[in-house]
Amino acid sequence: MLMQEIHWSTQSDLPLLALLQLLPLLAMAILLLIRKRDRLLFPVAMIAALIELWLAFELYQTLDHGVTAFQLAERLQLLGPLAYHAAVDGVGVLFVIFTALLTLLVVLYGEVRTFPPKGLFLVTVFAVQAALISSVVTVDLLWFVVVTALQLLPVSYLLHKWSTSPAKDEAVMRFVQFMASGLLLLFAGTLMLGWNYADANNGEWSFNLYALAAQPLAAATQSIIFFLLFYGMAVRVPLFPLHGWLPKIAEHGSVAVAPVFLIGLKTGIYGIFRFVLPLLPEAVMQWHIYIIAFAVAGVFYAALLALTQSNLRRLLAFAVISHSGILIIGLFSLSKLAFQGALILSINFGLAGAGLLFMTGMVFRRTRTALLHQLGGLFETIPLIGITFFVAGLSIVGMPGTPGFDAAHLILEASMHRYGALVTIAAALGNVVAAGFLLWAFQRAFLAAKPEGMREIERVNRAEVVLASTILFCLLGAGFYSEPLLELVDMSLVNLGEFYARVH
Repeated sequence: MLMQEIHWSTQSDLPLLALLQLLPLLAMAILLLIRKRDRLLFPVAMIAALIELWLAFELYQTLDHGVTAFQLAERLQLLGPLAYHAAVDGVGVLFVIFTALLTLLVVLYGEVRTFPPKGLFLVTVFAVQAALISSVVTVDLLWFVVVTALQLLPVSYLLHKWSTSPAKDEAVMRFVQFMASGLLLLFAGTLMLGWNYADANNGEWSFNLYALAAQPLAAATQSIIFFLLFYGMAVRVPLFPLHGWLPKIAEHGSVAVAPVFLIGLKTGIYGIFRFVLPLLPEAVMQWHIYIIAFAVAGVFYAALLALTQSNLRRLLAFAVISHSGILIIGLFSLSKLAFQGALILSINFGLAGAGLLFMTGMVFRRTRTALLHQLGGLFETIPLIGITFFVAGLSIVGMPGTPGFDAAHLILEASMHRYGALVTIAAALGNVVAAGFLLWAFQRAFLAAKPEGMREIERVNRAEVVLASTILFCLLGAGFYSEPLLELVDMSLVNLGEFYARVH
């Protein structure tokens, strides 16, 4: 069986995975206790975020990078089939590190924007982090669905509480409707997998990845479950035509914080890789051509819509939708190179997208608008924000010197091998269009003539310098020295890549 080849666990002596999940909860408790002491809130949050990032790098150091299997397993039997079973491979560690980094950046951005009440804001941020970490270290499908649902509660609160748009209620409602629909699909597919296992094992339910993979599925049933799980996760990607929530919340929700978590960490991409591809290989092989067709259509549809936008926030939303299609093309090219490229590119898109959103938030704080015709001449006053926006935009399109370059090359190479020139050229052309609209947005906001009546622009403060410099350092550092990222996930993709190579 495929999963027997891929997954095997060694027990952990030090519960690093539990510590990574519990630390954000501890930070929440401390922040609630000191919520009225404003001077202490940011230092405490920064210390917690830095410790979490240190634990993530400790996890990286502890992992045996030459092993293909899951490692550092932790198990605890809870209620019935809902069991705590956590373990990581190189892919899981990559997403853990990125989640910790993203949270640190959000805490920094919270100090830049000073969201009142500060204590409640920081508590909500760490609630999101705890759920995200739990979702990427679990090897139990039901646990993944539950913590994904729990994560959406604080994210929805971030969208609503710290938005000033009069249409925020409508935007949050649209978000909740889409996410609830996706969760229902995920839950239905998960129950069908558990039911199939229970039917063959005397009524004993399990949602453990290993157990589910070892249990055969009829072809028709596998196809039904594939569509339930895939579309449930595609809502989060977001993949065309399930993207309708993102432009709305990008325009009317909080400018950066909640969108950074939703766009930055590709939970949908991770879920498809971790659960759909290994558990349902026959359905994947049957339907992957159709998935690719939707992905290619989405690349061009969203890119063309981005070119028509007058609102910078909506433009960035359509940029994300367009590039999500490229990620799906990478995953469903079904080879080791394709998986490696798609996963690294998802991290690159996440960091670059977060950089674009943070810089847009800084611009919005000064101008109180995201309308491109009301912006211009910003580079003269805030060049660091402009440079960071520019580099993040280049990273989105995979320019040399950014982490997207190697990843995009791997995806295009794998796509050429599996689907030929048509799909590959389509993906490459979509990337060219993306370069056009992102560079146009940069030119219009930062380099065009300043419009009449524009308010005086405040120069960058110390917290903004730290945030922008950190993003630049991470993007350029990972771009010029991408080998550790590629090596981290390399062995974790061997067995899955070899399996799909055999059935090609």
